[in-house]
Amino acid sequence: MYFHPSPSPSPDMSSQLWQSAAAVLDTNWARGHMVPSRRLYPHQWSWDAAFIAVGLAYVNPQRAWADLRNLFGAQWPDGRVPHIVFDPAVAEGDYFPGPGFWDVPAYADRPAHGSTGLVQPPMHAVAAWEVYRRATGHGAAAVAAARDELGWLYPRLCAQQEYLTGARDAGGRGLVSIVHPWESGLDNSPSWDAAMAAVPADLSLLQRYARRDVQVADITHRPTDTDYARYIGLVQSYRAGGYDDAGLAAWHGFVVECPAFNAIVAAADHALARIAEVVGADPAPHRERARRVTAAVVAHLWEPASRTFRSRDVRTGELSGRRCVNGLVPLMLPGLPREHVVAIMAEAESERFGMPSLSGLPIPSYDRTAADFDSYRYWRGPIWININWLLRRGMLLHGYEAQADELRTAMLRLIHRSGHYEYFHPATGEGIGEPAFSWTAALALDLLADRTAPVPAAARA
Repeated sequence: MYFHPSPSPSPDMSSQLWQSAAAVLDTNWARGHMVPSRRLYPHQWSWDAAFIAVGLAYVNPQRAWADLRNLFGAQWPDGRVPHIVFDPAVAEGDYFPGPGFWDVPAYADRPAHGSTGLVQPPMHAVAAWEVYRRATGHGAAAVAAARDELGWLYPRLCAQQEYLTGARDAGGRGLVSIVHPWESGLDNSPSWDAAMAAVPADLSLLQRYARRDVQVADITHRPTDTDYARYIGLVQSYRAGGYDDAGLAAWHGFVVECPAFNAIVAAADHALARIAEVVGADPAPHRERARRVTAAVVAHLWEPASRTFRSRDVRTGELSGRRCVNGLVPLMLPGLPREHVVAIMAEAESERFGMPSLSGLPIPSYDRTAADFDSYRYWRGPIWININWLLRRGMLLHGYEAQADELRTAMLRLIHRSGHYEYFHPATGEGIGEPAFSWTAALALDLLADRTAPVPAAARA
C-alpha cells in the first residue's frame, strides 16, 4: 500500500522538521567538517558536502564554507576533488576501504591523512552559489565575507572542471567518464550492471578485506558481495595504474559515461558563470562549456527508441538497457531541448517512476515495473532525497511548477513522517539506512525555506 501525504505541510510540521533537521547537522559536525552519518560514514564525502552546504547556508553559513574549504583542501594537483577526505582521528579499522588501502600519492599541499583517488559529481559550484545567494539577504558584511569565500573557491572549482572535462573524457565525445560506480554517487544502480558484468568478481578479496558496511547495516539493503568484490578490484586496478587517466578505456575495466554525472558537470559551469561575475572573471567560457556538455549528453546518451537518457559503456559503446533515475537528471539543464524535457517529464510521471500523484511518494531510483526492482537495496529501488531535490530544480527551471510543488510536498512529508533517513522504501515510505543522514536534513531545510512557501522563523534569523 502506498503512503499518500496530505496536500501541504502544516506550520507545526514545518517548525518541527526545521528543528530536527538543524539538530542532525549539529550532531554530525565533527572536527571542522560534516560527516554523512556518525556510524556508517565517519569521514567527509565529496558530493555530500555540496548538498549539506545548501542546508547549512540557513543555519550556519560559516560551517558551510568551512566544509567546502576542508574538502577542497584535499584537491589533487591535477584538479580532481577526492570522493572521500579521511579524518585522521578515525582509526583505519573503523571504515573500509580506508586511507591505507587507497595509498594515494603524497603531495606537500594536501592533508597528511589522505583521501581516495576517485571523484564524485561536481555539485560544489552549485552549492557555493546557493550559499552565496543566501548571504545576500544578511547585509553587506555577510555578502563581503561570502564573496571572499567565492574568491578562494573559484580557481579550485575551475581546476575541478578542467580535470573532469579534460583527463576524464575517455571516450573523446566531450563527456566525462566515471571509472568506478562509487564515482556516480549511485553506487549499485542497475545502470552499471552491463558494464560491471565484464569486471571479474574475485570473492577471495572479501576474505582479505572485511566489509565494514555490513557490520553496521542490514546486508540485504547493501550492495551484494559480488558487487563489492568488483568494487575492490576496480580500486586495485586504478591504484595500480597510479590513478592515471591516460588511455583508460584500454586498460581499466569500468569506463562509463553517466547522464546524471554529466548533467551536473554542465550545471556546475552554469553556476561558475554566475560566480565568475561576482569575483571579476569572464563567465563566457563557462557558459560555452556548459553548452558543449549539454549537446554531448543529448547526442550520445539519448536513446530515441525509449525516449530516455541512458549511461554508455565507453569500452563497448553500448547504452545501458535499464531505466534508472540518472536518466531523469538532465532535466536540470537549462539548455536541454524541449522535446527531451517533455520526454523526461513523461517518464517521471509514468508508472515506472510514479510522481507523487501516482504513488504518494517521491521518485524512486529505478523503474518500479522492472522485474529486478528491489525496494530495500540501496540504489536499486529506494527513494533518495538528493536526487528528487535535483529533479525538482529541473521542473522549476522548465516551467513545471505544479509538479515541482507536488514533489516538494511529498519530500517534506516523507521526511517528517519517517525521519532524516539515508533513503526510503518506495512503497511504504519507511526509512532505510542511516537514521540521521546529513544531506536529507540539509535539503529538508532548503525545501522548507523555499520562497513559494511559509519560511520558518529560524530561517529568517
